[in-house]
Amino acid sequence: MVRPKKHLGQHFLNDGNIARKIAGLVSKDQTRICELGPGTGILTRAILGRNDPFRLKAVEIDEESVAYLKENIEDDRLTILETDFLKTNLRDIYSSPFTLIGNFPYNISSQIFFKVLEAKDLISEVVCMIQKEVAERIKASHGNKTYGILSVLLQTWFDIHYEFTVNEQVFTPPPKVKSAVIKLTRNSRQSLPFNEKIYLNVIKTAFNQRRKTLRNALKSVLPAAAENIPFLDKRAEQLSVEDFIQLTGKIARTGK
Repeated sequence: MVRPKKHLGQHFLNDGNIARKIAGLVSKDQTRICELGPGTGILTRAILGRNDPFRLKAVEIDEESVAYLKENIEDDRLTILETDFLKTNLRDIYSSPFTLIGNFPYNISSQIFFKVLEAKDLISEVVCMIQKEVAERIKASHGNKTYGILSVLLQTWFDIHYEFTVNEQVFTPPPKVKSAVIKLTRNSRQSLPFNEKIYLNVIKTAFNQRRKTLRNALKSVLPAAAENIPFLDKRAEQLSVEDFIQLTGKIARTGK
């Protein structure tokens, strides 16, 4: 069967060594793995080449890719699910914590990460290849101009490690940008001392006007009595995750 064509902004990896390197980043004790967008199956094969016991469920939306995978990869550990990851209830994939792995389509990578955040207590780690610029943004520390909404939200719940940069020439077709592999590992934070929707709103509002001080950027969410709320004379990019948690907590309590 003919190899599937590029779809949904995805560039197919064609280097087996890199595929094995990515697969090797999955923790040895992970018995449930979900691969997002297997495409031609090069990473799928690398995962199946691991010696440790596990189950692998590959989520693929493209009918052509699904047919190709079913015809070319046979392994009792593999289940191929033809569905849209972004529209799927992840508990229908696994009801217990699992690892998410994949070469994420560049044009929907942010949506995928927001989906990960929604299921943060179900996803114990994420190993993914994404656009290098996005990887650097997610990993960025406060005080960095690339630090933003996804940086804060993902770092609230995950420890993030930039693994390595990937050259354009190992993809078919080659993208116009470099890629990077990062690993997110669920941290020990179980909850926030306030409604998470308030936290999300504060972070989004703060970064939507990131050049302004928080006193001006957060006008729409600040309570009338805002004198004792910290950090208002700073800009969003100057606050760490812990600062944002403290700021949101103060807003939530003062607003009552």
